Amino acid sequence: MSAGTFVLGVDSGGSGLRVALGPVDAKTPALTVACAEPVRTGADGMDAGHLLEQLLPAVRGLLEQAGSGTTVAAAAIGAAGMATLGGQLRALLPDALAGSLGVRRLALAADAVTAYAGALGQRPGAVVAGGTGLIALGTDLTSWRRADGWGHLLGDSGGGAWIGRAGLDAAMRAHDGRRGGSSVLLARLEAVFGPVSGLPGLLYPRTDRPALLASFAPEVGACALQDEVAAGILREAAAHIAEAAAAVCPRPTGSRHEECEVALTGGLFRMGEPLLGPLRGELAQQVPQARVVPAKGDPLHGALEIARTLAGPGPRLPAHPSLLFVPGVT
Repeated sequence: MSAGTFVLGVDSGGSGLRVALGPVDAKTPALTVACAEPVRTGADGMDAGHLLEQLLPAVRGLLEQAGSGTTVAAAAIGAAGMATLGGQLRALLPDALAGSLGVRRLALAADAVTAYAGALGQRPGAVVAGGTGLIALGTDLTSWRRADGWGHLLGDSGGGAWIGRAGLDAAMRAHDGRRGGSSVLLARLEAVFGPVSGLPGLLYPRTDRPALLASFAPEVGACALQDEVAAGILREAAAHIAEAAAAVCPRPTGSRHEECEVALTGGLFRMGEPLLGPLRGELAQQVPQARVVPAKGDPLHGALEIARTLAGPGPRLPAHPSLLFVPGVT
């Protein structure tokens, strides 16, 4: 890769921090690196200082690989929690990146926005990002519509933690002899976590409870082919996911039927047909204008996409104070 003008994309979430340095023209692959640990979070959201401690050395290493004379024309940073607790990042990162890397064109985006840009690029439509949690985001390129993404206590309905908790609930019901239980899921609980009596002590003290709950979601998916209770959980999850998509799809602008592209992205949908089958049916019923399309790329790809638009004519995706913050524009 020859030296020249590059853009920087960053994806920071619960599973870690990934950084990509790619040419503005996107004709050659980006250089990428994964940092050693996720960025710390606290009461004020993601720790900007800890992010910079990892990000700056990683970028300098990529710049060395790219060759002398390489400059960064623009950067886009996607971060989990930006939409609700991103004040520290918005306050500190623009000056820090300008001072350390000379980056003057910067976008700070919620991870749902980078997921959107990775999946659909700069087109109108809707994206449902499903992993431990679940959030849907849609735009007509004028404004954003958001549904869910409120965390496992207030929402994330149909996401991995939601499915895992429902599966564990069915297992506990079987253990107690209550209605709605599943002996199949009970057997999987004991195989994965050990005796039922030890599960509360394993679950409640942990700070990563959503991730632990979500770790049981694949077990629910695996059981769905032989267990009606597990299959029912996935049907209910599919209904929630379709509701979120329906809430964010751009509204038709004319009297004629207009399709809405809907992309599904994130690890949740690797569960495959046990979830995707009922989801197709729910989307057809709840969002008849939806046309499900494959996601073009992941959130890191989306961060690079946004950075490239900043280095050129500017993003078509709408700026927003908490979803897509562009200093000097938002």
